[in-house]
Amino acid sequence: MASTTVVDFPSNFIKALGNPQLRRNLRAAMDTLGLRRRTLFADPAFFAQLRARGDAIRQRSLRKLPQLLEQLERKCTENGIQVHWAETTTEASQICLDLIQRHNATRVIKGKSMVSEEMHLNHVLEEHGIEALETDLGEYIIQLDHETPSHIIVPAIHKNRDQIAHLFHEKIPDTPYTEVVEELNAIARKVLREKFFAGEVGVSGANFAVAETGTLCLVENEGNGRMCTTAPPVHIVVMGLEKVVERLEDVPPLLRLLTGSATGQLITTYFNMITSPRKPGEKDGPREVHLVLLDNGRSKILADPQLRETLKCIRCGACLNHCPVYTRLGGHAYGYVYPGPIGSILTPQIEGLDHAGAMASASSLCGACEEVCPVKIPITHILRRLRNESYNKVDSPNAVKGHGYKSNLAESLTWKGWAMSNAAPWANALNAKMLAMLGSQLTKLTKVELVKNWSQGRTLPRFAPKSLHVLAKEKGIPHE
Repeated sequence: MASTTVVDFPSNFIKALGNPQLRRNLRAAMDTLGLRRRTLFADPAFFAQLRARGDAIRQRSLRKLPQLLEQLERKCTENGIQVHWAETTTEASQICLDLIQRHNATRVIKGKSMVSEEMHLNHVLEEHGIEALETDLGEYIIQLDHETPSHIIVPAIHKNRDQIAHLFHEKIPDTPYTEVVEELNAIARKVLREKFFAGEVGVSGANFAVAETGTLCLVENEGNGRMCTTAPPVHIVVMGLEKVVERLEDVPPLLRLLTGSATGQLITTYFNMITSPRKPGEKDGPREVHLVLLDNGRSKILADPQLRETLKCIRCGACLNHCPVYTRLGGHAYGYVYPGPIGSILTPQIEGLDHAGAMASASSLCGACEEVCPVKIPITHILRRLRNESYNKVDSPNAVKGHGYKSNLAESLTWKGWAMSNAAPWANALNAKMLAMLGSQLTKLTKVELVKNWSQGRTLPRFAPKSLHVLAKEKGIPHE
């Protein structure tokens, strides 16, 4: 279910930058998350060692991904988990819808899942008269306000306590206004507990899937994930196919990196390992467990040796927390499911450069994201690749979807002229003289669309009346 419209990034960015409350909310949250992470990984040598191990695990998993996916399907099937394959988000949503309708269910409870956001699953279910309730507190808050997540880990990071208090008072019947955090939590808990009892199908994501044992791992802090995966009689797991790891022993180092990078925790409150539906004699757990594996462009990304590094991501959100662009804009300004640095390299590959290519320019290339990434994704290098692909119209097996959308004749001729003038000394000298005489007239070119667009975020260059070669010659400095 790819997007059909191009997001208006300039308007989104201006709107976000003009919202002082949003800036304050983000600043407070980012400072806290950054401090927690730095405190936990205070030993650089230990972090470097752990990071190298995490990178090696993810690299190995991606090299073997086709075989590991087959092994995962085989082991899950042996364990009683039913596996479904979806090439597109539309197919994945239809699989989930069919499973829910097969059980005549009308009430679905959901744990946090970015893949379900990618599928627009809530919207699909609501169109068919099925209630889909988010049970993660942050997701529940933004669902009440009809918003999408602003952050991979902290969906409601853009809201403060006062805003949430007003939201609960307005949206939840018979709810008194309060800004006391404990009371706000109690209000949400009361609503959600009733939904847990009534839920007929549970939907969740998965942080890792272990091919060796057919185990689905779910990391969480609130216990809602455990309720979604055990209370309803049917549990559906939606997962991107890149989340597979080879062995069970691969999980602990990745979990350590994930929790530390995301929230600065040594370990999360809950770590769920789902290997089968309820067995004979067991008193709880779902009677059916379904795993929906989503491709949605990931196979094409995997085929490219450089771009496949994108798929190493463990969705910790550390790159967002340290990005000077994201921390000033928040996730909604990006306009797509995955914001921040990871979104800027993943989304254009999934949606197509012609739709989301502007995201690759939403970066200062400062490298802060690479510095903190727990699995060493070369984000800035991939951003450069995507920017280059935006101008490259040549088709190739690994060309990014929508490539060449920025290519235009005027710019192409300009760069060819620049290359020619710098390849011939006489042309370069003539060029310098022309710019010295006419450079002051460049300001008039800002009315031309191409120059106008370029100069919106840049200062037009000022050309000296004499080139360095001329100045050196006048001073009698010999030309070597």
